[in-house]
Order: sequence, then structure tokens, then C-alpha cells
Amino acid sequence: MGEAVHLVKRFFGSLRPGGPKATEVAWVQATLSEAEYELWGRMYGPDRRHSASVARDVEATLGNAATAPVLAAALLHDVGKVQSGLRTYTRVMATLSAKVAGRQTAELWANGSGLTRRIGQYLLHDQIGADLLEMAGSDPLTVAWAREHHLPRDQWTLPPDVAEALDAADND
Repeated sequence: MGEAVHLVKRFFGSLRPGGPKATEVAWVQATLSEAEYELWGRMYGPDRRHSASVARDVEATLGNAATAPVLAAALLHDVGKVQSGLRTYTRVMATLSAKVAGRQTAELWANGSGLTRRIGQYLLHDQIGADLLEMAGSDPLTVAWAREHHLPRDQWTLPPDVAEALDAADND
């Protein structure tokens, strides 16, 4: 039930166009490396708003433990979505498709063409995002969270308090 509530909230939040306020953008730029900030800037406006909100929540929860790699993990966990180029309504279609066909099918779709390929890429955004972050020289913690944020808790490799804060902020 919690996932459905989260998805509904994200859907309605994504209907408002544009990214975060200028003050948030400045904070993000001061927080991320130049290469990470370039990736963040490529994200869909509602995704950038969401990521800034997640990072602020993580910062409030962890205080001094919210290091630059942790905040980058919060800001960039969904960066792999840029590869698909999907927007709100086709993202809904992708999410529903995964529920019906299963996530394993995403790899087949990602190797296809057209919209099916883009849906597959969207569904594999965790893997794609981790690869993008690795190429950008991000900290291993940041890369790991991008790769692991949809995995079951027992498969997370981050320190438990950090992973719990990141997950809670993302799925509020």
C-alpha cells in the first residue's frame, strides 16, 4: 500500500512543470561535483524538485552524517531516468507495464526499439544511473545507492542508518 501512495503522490507532484526554486538549485550546485551537477541538470524538472526535497529531508534526518556523497545519493538516485526521455504519462504506462509484465522483461524491452526500448530504459534507471554516476566519478556510496535503491533492504550495502534515511526520504 505504501508504494501505491508514494506513486500517486509522485504522479500529482509531477503534473506541476518546472524544476526547483533558484535557492534550491544554488544549494544543489554547491553540494554536487561539477560532473554530478551536469547530470542533475539533465533531469526532468519534477525529478529535480523531488530529488532536492529528498536531499533536504536526508540532511535534516542525518545532520552532520549527511556528507556530500550521501546528499549526492539523495539528489541523483533517479538520474538514470534521463536516458529514457519519458515524461509523466509515459512513466505511468511504464510503471504499470512493469507491474503486469514483471521487471525482468525490462531488459528485453531495453534492447528493443522505439517506445518499448524507452520504457525498458526507464525501468532499468537504477542500473543506468549507477553507470552514469560511475562515469562522472561519483563516490562509491552515491553509485551504490543509485544501483540499490529499488532492491530489498537485505541487499543494501550502505550503512543502515544512511540507507534508511535515504529510503524514508524518497518514499515519504
